[in-house]
Amino acid sequence: MSKVLIVSDSHGLTKELEIIRERHLNEVDLMIHCGDSQLMPTDKAISGYLSVLGNCDFMGEYPLETITEIAGRKFFITHGHRYSVKSTLMNLKLKAEEVHADIVCFGHSHILGAEVVSGRLYLNPGSIRLPRERFEKTYVILDLQSDKIIMSVFESSGREISELAREFVL
Repeated sequence: MSKVLIVSDSHGLTKELEIIRERHLNEVDLMIHCGDSQLMPTDKAISGYLSVLGNCDFMGEYPLETITEIAGRKFFITHGHRYSVKSTLMNLKLKAEEVHADIVCFGHSHILGAEVVSGRLYLNPGSIRLPRERFEKTYVILDLQSDKIIMSVFESSGREISELAREFVL
């Protein structure tokens, strides 16, 4: 059993990323930032986060996308701008199939969402800076259990939004 924290689109925020990291440091096994941090990779605020390049990241060398495995589940992480995620998940779905990902983490749209499509979990944690379609500035923690994945959604303040919790079976 492992837990993964996912955040995206912090657009220059530093204190909030540090607070979120410190708040959950001892309970999660991996922290992911899905791009548009607008920070140098050497900035202490982004340290500890597995980060990818967003369309607003012009400083430093982040990978465009990355793959990692935890608790037997393969994560594909990208910002999403190169896959047109604001208009369709089809391009991202094709890439996820190609790399055999179980969980796809992306940002770009600033819209919180999670759904299982063809046995894969697609997850956008929203934005802790400029959320769209909801007013809460959100990030997500996934609890990877052997038979299911439990998603918890948090405001950047740390308050859990319990009505948005979901369970997924892949």
